[in-house]
This record gives sequence, structure tokens and C-alpha cells, in this order.
Amino acid sequence: MHGLAFLQDLAVVMIAAGIAAVVFRRLRQPVVLGYILAGVAIGPHTPPVAFIQDQQSIATLAELGIVFLMFSLGLEFNFRKLREVGPTVVLAAALEILLMLAAGYRIGRWFGWNGMDSLFLGAIVSISSTTIIVKTLGELKLTKEPFARLVFGILVIEDLVAIVMLALLSGIAMTGSLGLVQAGATVGKLTIFLAAAVVAGLIVVPRLLAFVGRLKSDELLLVAVLGLCFGSSLLAAKLGYSIALGAFLAGAVVSESRELGRIEHLVAPVRDLFGAVFFVAIGLLIDPAIIARHAFPIAVLAATVIAGKVVGCSLGIFLTGHDARTSLRVGMGLAQIGEFSFVIASLGLSLKVTGDFLYPIAVAVSVVTTLATPHLIRSSDGLVRWFDRVAPHGLAANLALYTRWIGGLRGSRTRDPARRFVRRWLFLIAVNLALVAAIFLAGAWLGDRESGWWPDRLRGIAAHRSVLWLAAAVLSLPLFIASFRKLQALGLLLAETRVRRSVAGRHTEAIRALVAHIVPSVGLVALALFGLAVSSALLPAPRELVALLVVVGVLAAVLWRRAIRVYSRAQIALEETFAHPPPARPTTAPAALAPLLRDADIAGVVVPDSPLVARKLVRELAVRTRTGATIVAIDRGAGAILNPGPDEELLPGDTVLLLGTQPQLAAATALFAGATKP
Repeated sequence: MHGLAFLQDLAVVMIAAGIAAVVFRRLRQPVVLGYILAGVAIGPHTPPVAFIQDQQSIATLAELGIVFLMFSLGLEFNFRKLREVGPTVVLAAALEILLMLAAGYRIGRWFGWNGMDSLFLGAIVSISSTTIIVKTLGELKLTKEPFARLVFGILVIEDLVAIVMLALLSGIAMTGSLGLVQAGATVGKLTIFLAAAVVAGLIVVPRLLAFVGRLKSDELLLVAVLGLCFGSSLLAAKLGYSIALGAFLAGAVVSESRELGRIEHLVAPVRDLFGAVFFVAIGLLIDPAIIARHAFPIAVLAATVIAGKVVGCSLGIFLTGHDARTSLRVGMGLAQIGEFSFVIASLGLSLKVTGDFLYPIAVAVSVVTTLATPHLIRSSDGLVRWFDRVAPHGLAANLALYTRWIGGLRGSRTRDPARRFVRRWLFLIAVNLALVAAIFLAGAWLGDRESGWWPDRLRGIAAHRSVLWLAAAVLSLPLFIASFRKLQALGLLLAETRVRRSVAGRHTEAIRALVAHIVPSVGLVALALFGLAVSSALLPAPRELVALLVVVGVLAAVLWRRAIRVYSRAQIALEETFAHPPPARPTTAPAALAPLLRDADIAGVVVPDSPLVARKLVRELAVRTRTGATIVAIDRGAGAILNPGPDEELLPGDTVLLLGTQPQLAAATALFAGATKP
């Protein structure tokens, strides 16, 4: 009977979700809101009938929805995007998050809520919704606008901050408080876990998925990806983090695979299924009476989210040298909360540290701000024009002058090769040390577990810790050796670039030699102290430690070259992952085009410097009308423009990619070639 009751509950949830999806699609509103309202309609708090009998089973399925939702967000979060975002979005995101954290906390205290509720409220209102923003910009056909790139960059930073928030809030919820030392330790452990998981994942996962992809089986690829997703979630849970963190990391690593297009296509139906259950389950938790009772706080918080995010993001973007129109469009595009806010709210509810009222309030604020998002984005241009009309001329001139000044500073920055090398080496050393810390922390974790799998002679005594310390030290050897070699290179670089003959005179060579030896020597001592510090939980007695250090020293001398090769291969594998970008996300062609695409070819034509074609718009050339071929991409020095619109301008030297049959391509090639004839 329990199985039948579960089937009935699941049927009710999916029927309600299906009806809501159809209705909200016809109303041109976000389907996510329909799912939430469907959950409210069939929930236990809405009379007259309780449609759901076993809400716990639906909650279990909703947790799967969280996993798939965060995994999908990870697929959208690409490490290339993280490398591309600059100080502009970092400043804007930091300013906005700090502003909203403070505003949410102060408003919660103003309403008389306790400190924990207010703290979680600040976190809830500080993170915008990636899913809603991406869908909204896509429906408005604004994803290729310059401001959209800034919006996506801020979302990347917010996703990272949200992961840190989840870890910190979990620590605060379990201890009741979190001092500066505890917060630093929490963030440090999280950083070590992230570094180890990301580096190991980027080395192993893309190659594993490439191997599975070559088997040409969608079933095997889907099973492998889901195994990685749930395995990463389980690992995060075992280490005391949330399953959302593990799923997000798995998605971020998988996003670097060349099979990304196929993976997204295969995961989408499963994600949509459990995502619908997740959002309906959110609605099941909402009591309309609580919403009515807290209508005023909901209105205040919705207004605070919209105003605070518009002001914080717009100000941050403007301070980095962007014009008022772009800044305001960015701020208005981010003025809502969504899925990460739900995860944060559910964390407080599951840990029983927040009141039952906070979750439905967060959902209600998300609904209000999500409904307002498209209208805010559309009205941004009108608001800028209104400001230009009413603003004093001197103020507008000074703002424009500031924008040009910061833009000039940004454009005049020179890249010093020496500084670039120093930053790269220091970054790699930091990553190496994080991996070393992860190895020793894993050893300490094993040392604290039940040691039933140890040999009898090692049980119950400290010998197994010595074995674990030695194993961790041997595994860390390639990382220590690579860090020392980078310190040697750093010393030589500093000696050559910073010790100038005009200052040192005849002592130049001696001082350079001294600097070249001091840097690696001091660094070696620092590396040794760091190793002892991170392995403190495994350190054996002094006599055993001395013996083990001798063993490690001998192994380092014997395995020096092999350790260098192991590290080099791992670094090459990591660089190859980024050297081959994943394919563009596939678009589904209409069924009528399938026969045409089977017979179509692609040809490239260079745009000549002729007034007949150069600096003409795509629609002005009418290539498709005149030849039957279609312009599918424009390869330009700054990058490629896929599926260019009719108002895209062709510049001299562009390579135009044409799609069509052989006769059509010949006609199109002749069209461009004819422009060069006198």
C-alpha cells in the first residue's frame, strides 16, 4: 500500500506540474512560477482536500531535484567564464552581495526576527537567479548584448560566493556562532576541497567522458555522467558539505568535456523531471496563511531586493568605467532571487535553525521579483533616457568624463611579461600547496575512521598514522618538487629583472647570485614548515618522524626525475582540457531541414575590401535570396560570430562560412569573387 500511495502522490505532483507548465507557457510567464503555485494548490495547507499523503517521499525526490538543478547550474558555470571575468564583475558582485547581506540582516532585525533568521535572510536576498536570468535574456533575445556578458560574469562570481555561504552557514548553524578563526578555517578547508576536486576532476573527467563518448552509446554516457554527479554529491556530504556543492562541482568539471553538447541533451529530460518535482515540493511547503500574515515583510523585501541589486550592481559596473546605460541594464537584469536562495532557505529549515516562516517568505519574494525581471530589463533604456533629460548638464558631463577616464586607464594597461610569469608561478604554487593539504587532510580523515581494514599488527597503535603520513608524503612529492622548481625559476627571474646594473654596479652578478639562491632556500624552509603544519594530525613521535623524513629524503632524491615527469604530465593534461574548448551547444533544426542538411556542405570565403560587399549588412547582400546559400558564421580576428543576424556588418578580411549545396556554394563564392573584379 505504501508503494501505491507513493505512486498516487507522484502522479498528482506530475499532473499538477504539467497543467501549470501549459498554462504558464501560454501566459508567457516563467514555468518555474507555475510549478511553485501548483505545489501551493495541491499542498496540505490549501483546503479542502489534502492531495498528498506522504510528503516525505516527495521531499526525497525534491532532494534529487536539487542535485540535478545544481548539476545543471554547474554545466552553465564554465571555468573559461571564470578566467574571462575581470575586476569589473568582481567589484560589482562584491559590492552588491555585501550591500544585500547587510540590508537583509538589518531588515530581519527590524522585523524582530532572531539573529539566525536574519543572517539566513541576508544570504537569501544576496544571490540572483542564474536560471531565471538566462531564460529571461534568451526569451528577450538579449544574450548577445554587451551588458549580458557582464551579467553572466557577475552570476559566476555569485555562484562561487553562494558555495562559500553554504559552508559558512552550515558551520554557524551547527556551532551557533562562527568567529574569525573558525570562519577562516572553514573557508580554508573549503578552498582545499575545491582545489583538489577541481584539479583532479579536470585531469580525469574530460578524458573519461571522451572515452565513454567514443563508444557511441547515449545510455553509457548518461549513466557515467549521473554516476559522477551522485558520486561527487556523496563525497561532499561525507566531508560535511552539502550535496548541492558536490553536484555543482560535478557539473562545472563536466562542462569542460568535449561531450558537453551530448551531455546537456541527455541530462535535460531527467533534470526537467526532477526539477519540476523540486519546485512543486517548494510549493507544498508554503502555507498561504503565512504568506498573508507576512505580506508586509514580503513587500518590503521584494522592494529591497529590486532596489538594492539595481543600485549595487549598477554602481559597481559604473565605477569600473562602463556607461550609465550599460550599468543600469546590468543592475535591472540581476534584480531577483531564485534557486540558490531556495537551497539556502532549505538548509536553514533542514538544520532547524530558522523559523518555518522564512522559507515561504523567500519563495514569495522570488515570485514577485521574477515577475518583475522582464519588465525591469525592458524599461532600463527608458529610465536612462529619462535620466538624461532631467539630469543637470554638469552632472551628466562629469559622469561621461569619469567613464572615459576609467576606460582610458583600462585600455592603457600594459602587460609586463615578468609580472605575468610571477603571478602564474605563485598561482601554481598555491594550487600545489592546496593539493598537498588535501592529501594530508584525507590521510587524517582515514586515520580517524574505523581501522578494521588495517593489518592486525597495526591496529590499536599509532603505527597506522606513521604509515598514512609516509603515504601522504610520497604522494605529495611531485607537488613539493614542482613548487621548489618554480621557486628556483622565480629567484632567477627576480635576480635578472630586479637587480639592475645601474644600481648595483660591479656587484651586480654577486647580488644576482645571492637573490637567485635566497628565494628558493627560504621557499624550501617555508615548504617544509607548511608540510609539517598540514600533517600535524598525522605526525608520529619525534624519533619515528626523523626516520620517516630520512626515508622521504631518499625517495625524493631517487624519484626526482620521475616526480617531475608525473607532474608535467598532469599539468599538460590540465592545459589540454582548456586548449580544446567544448563544442558549441547544439541547436535543433526543424524536421523540414533535415534532408537539406544531409546534402549540404560548408565553404569559407574571405570578404574582399570592396564597397560591393565590405561594410555591408547581411540583409543588404541577400546572399540566401540570390544564391540559396546561408551565412552560418563570421570568423573575425576578435572571435567568431555564430548564426549572425540580418543587421550584422561584414568587414574586410572576415571569413564568411557558407552552408549550402555545391551549386549554391559556387554561386555564393562567385558573388564575393565578383566584387573584386574591376
